[in-house]
Amino acid sequence: MSVAKLQGKVALISGSGRGIGRAVAVKLASEGARVVVNDLDAEPAKEVVAEIEALGGQAVACIGSVTDPEFADRFVSTAVDNFGGIDIIVNNAGYTWDNIIQKMSDQQWADIMDVHLTAPFRILRAAQPVISAAAKAERAAGGPVPCRKVVNISSTSGLLGNAGQANYSAAKAGMIGLTKTIAKEWGRYNVTSNAVAFGVISTRLTSVTTEARTIEVEGRVLPVGVNPEVFDAATKQIALGRAGSVDEAAGAVYLLCTPESNYVTGQVLVCGGGL
Repeated sequence: MSVAKLQGKVALISGSGRGIGRAVAVKLASEGARVVVNDLDAEPAKEVVAEIEALGGQAVACIGSVTDPEFADRFVSTAVDNFGGIDIIVNNAGYTWDNIIQKMSDQQWADIMDVHLTAPFRILRAAQPVISAAAKAERAAGGPVPCRKVVNISSTSGLLGNAGQANYSAAKAGMIGLTKTIAKEWGRYNVTSNAVAFGVISTRLTSVTTEARTIEVEGRVLPVGVNPEVFDAATKQIALGRAGSVDEAAGAVYLLCTPESNYVTGQVLVCGGGL
């Protein structure tokens, strides 16, 4: 009988009420992780908690925006208070707000940088004292220091750029720099830090549509969806000839959370079907 690879681990996953984040939360929980689920809205977060519990796992919700300056401390405290520590951090929350650079407002730039780069920075900063103290206590006790994991979500836009996404591409490129720096700073705690750069993944943000669709993010109504012609052009550049599923995206994150990746750090794994 196989043993769950993440048994007893504690995972914080931002933006895990929907889409890729939800799939990551369920996948990690299915392998034994206890999960702190986060979403802007209470209902989807509670649904994921219920789904995990129905599978026999453990999860709690931490509702709120990752861009709230006080969120990071609350997120970390939720993990410590409910499960006693932190083993895995997945910085996943985000959205897109596109425009060509000459039409992009300061607000568009700042908001996307805030959610995709500043928020992960704050979460990692808040988690450092917890992780450092745990590693020191484990060493003092004479036992092994378990390998903890940071997985930051980047994008092929951060590696290649993408027209209409100066803000998003810059933020996702910055995420790679943050990832590599954490790998160097936290290696002494036996923490690996890696990034997953997603290509075209089928979510509500990238659904193919000829109709105007929107989502609401903190009171702001934003367009979502991809024109069929644009989508077809994008998939023609993918070796596998199709978009990825949220479960396939979650699998890439899971790889970097497993013991098999304990000597992989400071790397970027492209999950793009051969884009």
